[in-house]
Amino acid sequence: MNKAVDYAFQDIEDIPGELPAGRTKPWGTGQAVLAAKAVLKTPFVVINEDDYYGKEGLRLVHEYLVNGGQSCMAGFVLKNTLSDNGGVTRGICKMDDQNNLTEVVETKNIVKTVDGAETDGIAIDTESLVSMNMWGLTPEFLDMLEAGFAEFFETEVPSDPLKAEFLIPTFIGELLDEKKMTVKVLRTNDTWYGMTYKEDAEAVKESFKGMIEVGMYEKDLFGDL
Repeated sequence: MNKAVDYAFQDIEDIPGELPAGRTKPWGTGQAVLAAKAVLKTPFVVINEDDYYGKEGLRLVHEYLVNGGQSCMAGFVLKNTLSDNGGVTRGICKMDDQNNLTEVVETKNIVKTVDGAETDGIAIDTESLVSMNMWGLTPEFLDMLEAGFAEFFETEVPSDPLKAEFLIPTFIGELLDEKKMTVKVLRTNDTWYGMTYKEDAEAVKESFKGMIEVGMYEKDLFGDL
């Protein structure tokens, strides 16, 4: 089976303005997605390249988009995203009665407890849905993103020219506040794996070993290509 792959490159100088003197830091996930604008002609999924999300979330987002849905995100169950090795920061989702996203509340230092989870001594519902940056978006969103990047250069960059970042979650949050976008939250029971702590590496390796043993993945992922 042949897979067509297009590559888009994030260029620090591909900006709606002049590059500030001394700037070496990339412009963030918003610019990274804009770098692919020319090749994105259909609805698409955005994920972090250094995280493992599982299959169910991708399937849910795909089905939502191919059936005419506009914008969505996979909502991971908090308990499936925690680390055994320390506190983590998670964006806890608030939704209306139609499961439309209203706000993502950035919550720091969430740690596992005997009964569930807490942050700074306050219990956190481990069944809460959190955003792990799996977004389902459309080409129309890219037009808003491009306009947002130009505004970012006018309003944010002058005050912090060396470090200001244009981030997808922040931009979507602004659109939600302004009622310019609706994002459907799709609950997934997948376990998310990330490398927050170096001690997480062994647990992640064992998890993937288990998935290979039960046949979820081939040991050689590309052996049949």
